Amino acid sequence: MKIKTCLLTVAALLTNIGYAGEKPTIRLGAMAAGTLNWEVAAIRNQGLLDKAEFTLENVAVANQQAGKVALQSGAVDIIVSDWIWTSSMRSAGTNLSFYPFSDTSGALMVPADSPIKSLADLKGKKLGVAGGELDKNWLLLQALGQQQQLDLNASVEKIYGAPPLLSQQLLDKRVDALLTFWQFAAHLEAQGYRVLLTGEDIIRQLGISETVPSIGYVFKQDWADQHKTAVKQFLSLSRQARDALCSSDAEWQKIVPLTDAATPNEQQKLRERYCQGRVEQWGASQQDAAAKIYSVLHQLSNNKLTGHSAQLQAGTFWSAD
Repeated sequence: MKIKTCLLTVAALLTNIGYAGEKPTIRLGAMAAGTLNWEVAAIRNQGLLDKAEFTLENVAVANQQAGKVALQSGAVDIIVSDWIWTSSMRSAGTNLSFYPFSDTSGALMVPADSPIKSLADLKGKKLGVAGGELDKNWLLLQALGQQQQLDLNASVEKIYGAPPLLSQQLLDKRVDALLTFWQFAAHLEAQGYRVLLTGEDIIRQLGISETVPSIGYVFKQDWADQHKTAVKQFLSLSRQARDALCSSDAEWQKIVPLTDAATPNEQQKLRERYCQGRVEQWGASQQDAAAKIYSVLHQLSNNKLTGHSAQLQAGTFWSAD
């Protein structure tokens, strides 16, 4: 009886640590309009999960905040967010980690015939800002203004709101310029609107030459370390899916219904910007550049964006090694 009990106990332990033949499940929290859904669809369309050592479950989240809540509560395993929030959560005691997803980071848009040619021309104008007063591109744009002896916060009439609403305001000429997320910028660009500055341009003009991914996969570090094989394979399949979307017209056409593109021109511009956002390099130099950006954002946001820590937290960036 004792031997039988011991054998049952060992079997139970093996089951708990994954030796019962069942694949671990990765639960992805994704917004319906998010580009994460493009890659998940491409992964499935290409049959990349057939031989994967994990199963993939999509969990719909209403918005970014809902995704963050779902991750913290354990309802999902991975969301797409940024390394600034990841670091602030680590400083508060929640050991989240980040792995890059995209380099694309939004743009400052104006009508094609706008007299606005530089930051100085924004003085006295109405500026729409997607994401609110703590949007990182808005804070970095203010830093660039300070570098040019411009107080954008004081000299510009700001209108905060959701990206779709602000895009409509620009279309209706109720704002003169719009700082918005990259997908909405791409839609506007396809309609003839002009890019004044991209998020990447702002960072480079601030003296940071490295390309720093703006968003990435965020997950609990302990969970990722316990499921390292599955997580590394998921990240690899994600890269394969993105590469296929950028190199194969047939694969791209399969996910077009998810892009909310109304015209072929919008499809083309979305694909172009999406593919430009592929992460080509991710190492010590990019992570050091992220730390410099963090310091700028910490000072400008009065701790509201970054939390009280003046330094990017150790462990913010997950190592797949």
